Amino acid sequence: MARSPQRGEGGSRRARGTAGSALDRPTSLRLWLRRRRGLLRPAGLGLLGAGALLVTAVAVMATDPYGRIAALWDGAAEIAAGGGLQVQDVLVDGMRNTPPELVREALSVRRGDPMLGFDPHWAREQLEQIAWVEHAHVERLLPGTIKVRLDERQPFAIWQRESKFSVIDREGKVVATENVGAFGRLPLIVGTGADRAAGPMIDVLQAVPEVQERVHALVRVSERRWNLRLRNGADVLLPEGQEAAAVARLAELQAKQGLMDRPLAAIDLRLPDKLVLRMAPGQQPAEPPAAGQKAQGATRSGRG
Repeated sequence: MARSPQRGEGGSRRARGTAGSALDRPTSLRLWLRRRRGLLRPAGLGLLGAGALLVTAVAVMATDPYGRIAALWDGAAEIAAGGGLQVQDVLVDGMRNTPPELVREALSVRRGDPMLGFDPHWAREQLEQIAWVEHAHVERLLPGTIKVRLDERQPFAIWQRESKFSVIDREGKVVATENVGAFGRLPLIVGTGADRAAGPMIDVLQAVPEVQERVHALVRVSERRWNLRLRNGADVLLPEGQEAAAVARLAELQAKQGLMDRPLAAIDLRLPDKLVLRMAPGQQPAEPPAAGQKAQGATRSGRG
């Protein structure tokens, strides 16, 4: 005798059918994706293209890490420039003595050039080859500004050698050979080796203004000691390694006897216990030399 299906079994099949229909029904996320399939397809292609470009770039770097990758970068820079990444301003700070034309030549950039095509490291190296520039800092500020800061060498003295004049910094580096007259207030140093040795001697003079104001030039003798050429033409011969003590002695003699204002050819201070005065030709001492001083009419060379 056949059993008629019970109500419970029919109810279960209907429940399963209802559940299956609920599972087959698309979710709201799937419906959203279906509606925007046309928009997502180009983005996906773009991502695939970017991935392919990255793989290609890595392969090119492995085979030719300099030539071809540079070409790819240049192309990217041109594309970026087309999108607005172009040089609009170049700001330079700290440029006082550095010639502007040398800065422009070192940067080699013009308004409208691609920003990504400008290499700050290369520009810094070029700037630091300029004699006036000790250090340079270059940065690229997107979208369109290049910022440069220069740390210049400080003019310290004018160096004369073989009738040629140069402006040097404290370490003796030549920073300018033209328009030297614009730095006429700087101390004048003369002779081979004077460029490297002038720093301490100039410091000594700056500490004794009454001597410094009467000095026209510092003359390096045999690359080992100094003579002071006074503004009245007299030479002061200083001892090697004892310049500070000799200058202090000279200041004392000036205060007591006005020694540097006399018509002398030379004041020899190389011996600590003796002062030798050499008279200018045709001049006689106005008064007998003080004790410990020796006056000579003949003029001898101050070399050695």
